[in-house]
Amino acid sequence: MAALAAYAAWTVTRPYAAFTGAANVDIPKRTGTRQIARLLVAHGVLRDPFPFLLLKAVRPSARLQAGEYRFTRPASPAEVFDRIARGDVHFHEFTVPEGSNIFDVIRIVSKLGFISENEIRSAVHDPGPIRDLAPSAASLEGYLYPSTYRVTRQTTARQITRMMTDQFRKVWAKLDRRLPVHEAVTLASLVEKETGLASERPLVASVYRNRLRLGIRLECDPTTIYAALLEGRYRGAIYRSDLASEHPYNTYRHAGLPPGPIASPGEASLRAALDPPASEFVFFVAKGDGSGGHRFSTTLAQHTAAVAEYRRGRQIKQARALP
Repeated sequence: MAALAAYAAWTVTRPYAAFTGAANVDIPKRTGTRQIARLLVAHGVLRDPFPFLLLKAVRPSARLQAGEYRFTRPASPAEVFDRIARGDVHFHEFTVPEGSNIFDVIRIVSKLGFISENEIRSAVHDPGPIRDLAPSAASLEGYLYPSTYRVTRQTTARQITRMMTDQFRKVWAKLDRRLPVHEAVTLASLVEKETGLASERPLVASVYRNRLRLGIRLECDPTTIYAALLEGRYRGAIYRSDLASEHPYNTYRHAGLPPGPIASPGEASLRAALDPPASEFVFFVAKGDGSGGHRFSTTLAQHTAAVAEYRRGRQIKQARALP
C-alpha cells in the first residue's frame, strides 16, 4: 500500500518531460473531467490521463473551470490540475489607440481570431451601454474608450464593448463636466483627429468653440472623411465631391457640430473640449515643415498666408523626395 501511495505521489508531481513547445488548450463549458484529461493529452500537456483523474478522485470538491489555458513549459499533472481548478486562464490583449473609430475597433477586435467582424460590428452599433448617458447616440462611436484590454476566448463582443464603455464612464466621472456628454465627446473627437500634439489640443478646441459661437462652419477635414467612411466611399484622400457631400457629418456643408463623435477621444482631448482656453483664433492649418504642428490665425488674411506657407513647404518636401 505504501508503495502504491508513493507511486501515486510520484506520478502526479512529475513534469511531463516530452512536452515540446507551447500549447493552448481550450476547455469548453460543461466539459467533464475525463474529456479535460483527454484534451490535455491530445495537446501534449500530459502523457496520459490517469494522474489527472486520480487528482480529481482525491479532490472531488475541486471545480475545474472552463477557459483557454496556455502551457509553455513541462508541468506536472498536479500543477496542471491546480491551474485549471484556479481558473488561471490565458488572456488575449488588444489595444485601441486614441482617435480610433468604430471601423478601427471592428478591425482590431476581429484580429483576435475568436470574434467575427459581424459580431463586433453588431455590438459597436448598439448604443444600449451608453443610452443613459447619451440618449441621442446612434452607436457607440466615441464611447469605446481607447486603452489596452485583456479578454479571454470566452469573452463576447458585447462584453468587450461593455468593458470599453465602462472605462469611458470612469474617465468621464472624474472630469469637470461642463457640457452634455454627447456634445463634449463629439467636440473632443474632432480635436483628437485634428492634431497628434497634446499641446495643441486646447487651442484646436478653442478654434472650434469660437467658430460655433460665431456661427462659422467648422470645416473639419476628419468629419468629411468620416462621412465618406459611413457611406463606404472613402478613397484615402479628400476629393472635391467629398467636400460637396450633403452627408450630415460633412461640416463643410453643415454648420455646427456633426450629429455625433467621429472617433474615440482620449482624456486630454476630452479635457480640452470641456475647458478650452480663451482665444481669438478661428483658423488653423498644418505647418509645412512636417512637424505635425499647426499655425493658428485670427483673420482670413493670416490664414491665407499660412495656407500658402504650408503649400510651399509641401512642394519643397516633395521636390527633395524626387530621385
